[in-house]
Amino acid sequence: MATNKNGEGTINALSFYKCLADETRLKCLLLMLNEGELCVCEFVSALALPQPKISRHLALLRQQELIQDRRQGQWVFYRVNPQLATWATNVLKNTLAANPEFIRENLAKLNEMGQRPERLSACCP
Repeated sequence: MATNKNGEGTINALSFYKCLADETRLKCLLLMLNEGELCVCEFVSALALPQPKISRHLALLRQQELIQDRRQGQWVFYRVNPQLATWATNVLKNTLAANPEFIRENLAKLNEMGQRPERLSACCP
């Protein structure tokens, strides 16, 4: 990802909004923003979608550099890219704040999930 003079990532607005136009990708982004980071099994539980579909959407978000991943043993955790341009991060934050009901059911499913993977370190904001 190219960065601007403030060290933030630059993203093409059209690419950004195309990613947000898909309900699954938007929910993934908002869930990550709300939770800090999540693994694929948590997305599968929260969204009630098959793992291959979730993985395809996460791969696209990663390719567009909207998210980052980190490996921890058998787990791969995903989070919103901390280098994302401020304007793009603000769009996500404002969307979440103005539309909490959009992911309310998904958060409930996530919270009902049995054992969730433990994280050795807290996610970076």
